[in-house]
Amino acid sequence: MLLVPCPNCGPRNAADLTYRGESHPRPDPGTATKHEWRTYLYLRDNPSGWLRESWYCSSGCRTHFQIERHTLTGEIRTPPLPGSKTAGGT
Repeated sequence: MLLVPCPNCGPRNAADLTYRGESHPRPDPGTATKHEWRTYLYLRDNPSGWLRESWYCSSGCRTHFQIERHTLTGEIRTPPLPGSKTAGGT
């Protein structure tokens, strides 16, 4: 069982949340090429190590937030602070 720290509800079972995938910057809609959009939408690195992820608290406060999770160990560092949407409160 993976406990994910929601910034408003506290640690919750990952089954109570919705995983939204890897968090990475969105390309500029005014200047991005089709190749950049396709890469942004469909291609992922799937690294083994630290990864910034987006989660949604679907059965609690209904907040979108980000965490940094180690993909091999499940360890979570800089969990979101209460009231923030990003890891480490930034």
